[in-house]
Amino acid sequence: MDANTYSLKQILTQDRRYVIPTFQRDYEWTLDGQWALLFEDLVDTADRLFEARQQAKANGEPLAKADKKVPPHFLGAIVCDQLAAAAGGLDLRAVIDGQQRLTTVQLVLRGVLDVLIEHGSPRAKQVRRLLENHPDIIESPAERHKLWPRRKDRQVWPLAMADELPEQGAHLYLQARRYFAQRTRTATEGTEPERLDTLVDALLDLFKLVVIDLEDNDDAQVIFEVLNGRQTPLSAADLVKNLLFLRGELSDEKELEKVYDTYWAPFDEPWWKTEVGRGHAQRGRRDVLLSGWLTAVSRSEASISHLYGQVRGYLDGAKRKTVDVLAELHDFGQAYRVVVGAEPAETESLRRSYHRLNALGITTATPLLMWLRTLPPGRLSTAEHALTVSAVESWVVRRLLVGANTRGYGKVFVDVLKAAAEEMGGDYSSLVNAVVRVLRGTDDTLWPDNDELVKAFATRKFYGSLTQERIRLILGAIDQHLQENNPKTEPAAFTYEKLQIEHVMPRDWRKHWPPVATDEAGKLLETQRRDEALHRIGNLTLVTPTFNKSVSNGSWAVKRPEFALQSKLQLNASLATYGAWTVETIDERSKTLADLAAEVWPRLSA
Repeated sequence: MDANTYSLKQILTQDRRYVIPTFQRDYEWTLDGQWALLFEDLVDTADRLFEARQQAKANGEPLAKADKKVPPHFLGAIVCDQLAAAAGGLDLRAVIDGQQRLTTVQLVLRGVLDVLIEHGSPRAKQVRRLLENHPDIIESPAERHKLWPRRKDRQVWPLAMADELPEQGAHLYLQARRYFAQRTRTATEGTEPERLDTLVDALLDLFKLVVIDLEDNDDAQVIFEVLNGRQTPLSAADLVKNLLFLRGELSDEKELEKVYDTYWAPFDEPWWKTEVGRGHAQRGRRDVLLSGWLTAVSRSEASISHLYGQVRGYLDGAKRKTVDVLAELHDFGQAYRVVVGAEPAETESLRRSYHRLNALGITTATPLLMWLRTLPPGRLSTAEHALTVSAVESWVVRRLLVGANTRGYGKVFVDVLKAAAEEMGGDYSSLVNAVVRVLRGTDDTLWPDNDELVKAFATRKFYGSLTQERIRLILGAIDQHLQENNPKTEPAAFTYEKLQIEHVMPRDWRKHWPPVATDEAGKLLETQRRDEALHRIGNLTLVTPTFNKSVSNGSWAVKRPEFALQSKLQLNASLATYGAWTVETIDERSKTLADLAAEVWPRLSA
């Protein structure tokens, strides 16, 4: 990153075009908000410069020495991204932050120029150089202007910069120019003749900007967050939008407004701007979508914190048209809405898998899930699509159940995507097999097998190790499986997320569950075994709000009838049949639940 402080004269006398991306926000600075304060700062700076020069004259000192004693006025920062330009053509910069500030500077200069022309001042030529490029190097009327606004304002900008200013016109550009010209007249009328020159010198030499020119390895997002004090998350989507449409303009792509309305406009709706995620990872849905799209198309895991720079790098190498990229993003956007449950999926199997993956917060799988939905029609049957997504769900849940490390999931799903993409020329089964091969791993250990599930269910303390939301998901999925596969009963529907987790043997079991053993050693061993089994999944179940919570810590004789009343939950149908609830019973039920989990989340073979 090249960041330096420059005077306006240093910045704007170069032959260069500062281009405002097409879909940046409107020019919003106003008289009460910014114009008046800015010009007051200019007058104050000019007054200090005038007084310093007068003092230097009185003391017989050089004026240059006096000028150096006057502190400059800092206007803030602008961030520019260098754009490709034809050899020998004008240097191009995209203004990706600070467009309000830079636009206002140009309008101040134009207002001052009006007064210089009225006075027949020779300084007019110098100020004009900060507004216009040299006529010998421009190839079109637009290239005359140092600043070129977004497309919406390109008809009014030449009027705002012309020597003949229309007497009427409500556009803020025209209002600002009139205001700054009038303030210049007021500030210099009836004063010493050199007052106008001093004001020009203050504006050109003492008004300064920090100019940040991005280099190839710089990331605008990080720079913006630092400049803004990290007070609010930066929307990478807005940066990428500006980048895409600016590239389209510079490539002379046609009908960009129509392209915007067709493909990007939906992303500016409130739903897409809503933030998802938690803590420092919270981002707008548009940013999440862009990250997933870039991961999918680049076959490389994207970082949502460095998205702008990574998208820029991808576009530099891909050489794709703006309309093609936006059409693809639009397709991914539709896929994203289905994946997160905002739109219905084609089958209950797909809906269920998406729901569970979302509930588990496995966002690293989203690029793969979106990509599968954007495959050409007929490339992947609905059944094979559902099987592939259920394989991803099974892989995630089985690893959750055995307590496997979750680090590196992003890389695994990128590898899955690469393998699936390589099979695009094959039949349906080859794509599914490619996914399964990567999920199982080269040594067949990434995807836990049934024996590992049985071991985890028999030994792992689920309660306390997993969140209650995740325990509800696991037990709820098993109950749903039992409901659908029990021909003797009518399936009952439950909102499992709202059910309560109940310890069959209560956490405070010592009050009403005395040890069966009679000797002290036996009691000690039984107490130890109960404490070890207490939070295992075999001792956990779900209950509806009708469950009498007053019996939760009661004896088995008291709790057993309550579980009989909960038998519409198939998970509880067998509980009341047990005459006693012991560690051995918990072990037995743990094995049963492990077998059921293996059915709900089968481990596929390649």
